[in-house]
Amino acid sequence: MTSLLLSGRSDRPTAQAWERRVLRASRGLVVLALLSGIASLAHQAALASGHPRAILERDVVARVLLETKAGHVWLTRVGLLALLAAFLAVTPALLSRADWIVMRGEVAILALLALGLLAAAGHAAAVEPWTTAAVASDAVHLIATGVWLGGLLPLALLLRLASREAGADARPYAVLAARRFSRVALIAVLALIATGIVNTVVQVGSVAALVGTPYGRLLLAKLGIFILILALARTSRWRHLPRLGGQAETVGRPAMRALARGVAGETALGLVLLGLVAAMTLSPPALHLQPAWPFAERLSTSALQSAPALRPRVFVGGQVAILGAVAALSSLLVRRQRAPLLVGALALVAVGGALALPPLAIDAYPTTYYRPTVRYSAASIARGAALYHERCERCHGRYGAGDGPAARGLRVPPADLRAPHTADHTAGDLFWWITHGIPRSGMPGLGEGLGEDQRWDLVNLVRALGEVEGVRRLGLAVEPGPPRLAAPDFTFAVGPAPQRSLRDYRGRRMVLLVLYTLPGSRPRLAQLAEATNDLALLGVEIIAAPTDGAPDAIKRLGASPRILFAVVTDGAPDIVEAYGLFTRAPHAEFLVDRQGYLRARLALDANETRDVRPLLVDAQTLNEEKVVAADPGEHVH
Repeated sequence: MTSLLLSGRSDRPTAQAWERRVLRASRGLVVLALLSGIASLAHQAALASGHPRAILERDVVARVLLETKAGHVWLTRVGLLALLAAFLAVTPALLSRADWIVMRGEVAILALLALGLLAAAGHAAAVEPWTTAAVASDAVHLIATGVWLGGLLPLALLLRLASREAGADARPYAVLAARRFSRVALIAVLALIATGIVNTVVQVGSVAALVGTPYGRLLLAKLGIFILILALARTSRWRHLPRLGGQAETVGRPAMRALARGVAGETALGLVLLGLVAAMTLSPPALHLQPAWPFAERLSTSALQSAPALRPRVFVGGQVAILGAVAALSSLLVRRQRAPLLVGALALVAVGGALALPPLAIDAYPTTYYRPTVRYSAASIARGAALYHERCERCHGRYGAGDGPAARGLRVPPADLRAPHTADHTAGDLFWWITHGIPRSGMPGLGEGLGEDQRWDLVNLVRALGEVEGVRRLGLAVEPGPPRLAAPDFTFAVGPAPQRSLRDYRGRRMVLLVLYTLPGSRPRLAQLAEATNDLALLGVEIIAAPTDGAPDAIKRLGASPRILFAVVTDGAPDIVEAYGLFTRAPHAEFLVDRQGYLRARLALDANETRDVRPLLVDAQTLNEEKVVAADPGEHVH
């Protein structure tokens, strides 16, 4: 109906006949939309009840419609569509131009509202925490699609009718309609591009998910079709549209026929695009799936750490590629010599890529970008440690240094799991090696003997071992810059109180985790007890865990001095197992910031104390620090 509004009212017979055909088609489309809504309701009812005949059960249908968000959206859409059908069914005599605009405008608004409302029941409605923004972006995307693709077929029909000898009366009307639609279509395409980028970030999130999931590949196919449509639209806009006003027999009518063919081609591709959109609607969003990386290699700057001599090559290649990209964009702004400039720009991009990309290529596997299904936590690390001692210690050694008793007899020495390069590998890389082994080194795969969660436990242990050196290099003072050492989550309880976790403090308070050993830690605990109020005012929560895991830890501390911070009575063994990897001292303190990163560490011998003022300074430094890193739970390293 937007095509009718854009074209305007006409008293020409050909234009009026075209308007009647558009109205008849609109009535059929509304009926089709209502029938598809019934099919959608049947599908929702079948999912809710577990059997396909649920659409015939009144209680099930009522529960879906009245107790679910999708049901509320369905009722609203059907109401809009019913109202739209009523408007289309009546054909009052529209004597004035104002009456015509109001009638057609109401129909167009109802249709666009019903279309945009689909976003409230789609993938965008499940986005958290920015649900409203995601739904709004998807609604604009749908409406822009409807305005653009929905106007193509009526325009093609009008151009075809007006290009005939019998349609000469509507030729000026068709020229005006094509020019108006071209301007509105440009705005709609820009809106599609902007909201498409937002939707891709929200529903896909990464290159790995784009190329490694069914949803992402459907999106790539959709993007390819979209580019083809834009190519056809560009030809129509710049070649055929300006010629519509030329001499009728030799220029105008041939251009109009060519434009009609081009718009029809856009329409056909648009139908393919809508089919892909329907398939995407039925597919889980890429962000919720494990991406299977389809290539044998990936790009990573970690490759340069072992080959620093290649850094100048990568830098030069990157600059050449950037220069080529700028030249390519510049070629779009000029008309003269555009082709030579574009060819030269693409050549620069190719040369720059050939220089910069090969040094950055490292091996990759289908699971490289998998997200761990087991949280990086003390309990998981402790379970992984038990599996490690059973399966891996013989070769990799007790502490992962590659010095196990069986290491000497191996052709390739086992890797030192504490080396910095371990932290450069993704969790998915580690999962692949643990599952399938590393044939060239003789490492066997454990996929047949261990379950998936057990292999993720081992991955979490190896991740912790890879952080050992980094944690041990932490000092008393918080270092500036983005943090990278994620603190393993842990669950604990104090006496009969409910269980809590380190993650519960995320975004609210810092945590000072204290691993203590009695009686040697008693003087230091007394210091912390005296500083508890000052630390609390700075937003620091103290959690103390006994290294022996004693369930009567509070009783053993005694009443003097009085301990007012949390002392773990349940969960200490896992905490000590995990954080004990980072220190062998009898007393250790780890300062965790509000985002969940380890920022400072203190290790003390028995009966040793330290001034608590540096700890207060660290807390104040973190209070003044801006958020400079993502939630560590989102990292794959």
